[in-house]
Amino acid sequence: MNIFRILGDVSHLLAMIMLLMKIWRSKSCAGISGKSQILFALVFTTRYLDLFTNFISIYNTVMKVVFLICAYVTVYLIYMKFRKTFDSENDSFRLEFLLVPVTGLSFLENYNFTPLEILWTFSIYLESVAILPQLFMISKTGEAETITTHYLFFLGLYRALYLGNWIWRYYTENFYDQIAVVAGVVQTIFYCDFFYLYVTKVLKGKKLSLPVPI
Repeated sequence: MNIFRILGDVSHLLAMIMLLMKIWRSKSCAGISGKSQILFALVFTTRYLDLFTNFISIYNTVMKVVFLICAYVTVYLIYMKFRKTFDSENDSFRLEFLLVPVTGLSFLENYNFTPLEILWTFSIYLESVAILPQLFMISKTGEAETITTHYLFFLGLYRALYLGNWIWRYYTENFYDQIAVVAGVVQTIFYCDFFYLYVTKVLKGKKLSLPVPI
């Protein structure tokens, strides 16, 4: 454990709670990509199967359980409780464009060709692109609510902090996880344009808006 890992986990948890509170308080999931949330739920499910086989620490176990609960509650709110507010027309990213290559890559590039290891690798690759349906939805509508932008910022901050975590572990523990690092860098790159817009617009009190594609 190090400060980057802890702050990354806190940022990740804060993003998920922020999204849940936004949906619950407004009783609406407008502007939220249900497809991205399904992918995140799939990420946690395939990554945390070791809950049943490998105990690391109380902190690790609690965080895994909390992330799983938050992910599935979010999916439930979007597709069940507040489904009438779900914008399915704009949440139109085709998931097979992500799932097929990610599945293939997880079989080709992994550390051990075992079911749990392949599923863990799948989760790492999938997490790096799981936010794309949400970003695609924002690009289609041309704008995002402030609370949604805060959610995306903390989600991106979590990834950026984890890059710091990996750098720290490399120099202090001589630990290097190539799969996690490469996937994390890819994921952080996807957030770069958003970070710029967040700093130049949202933090100045302006609404995040984008040109709508014709």
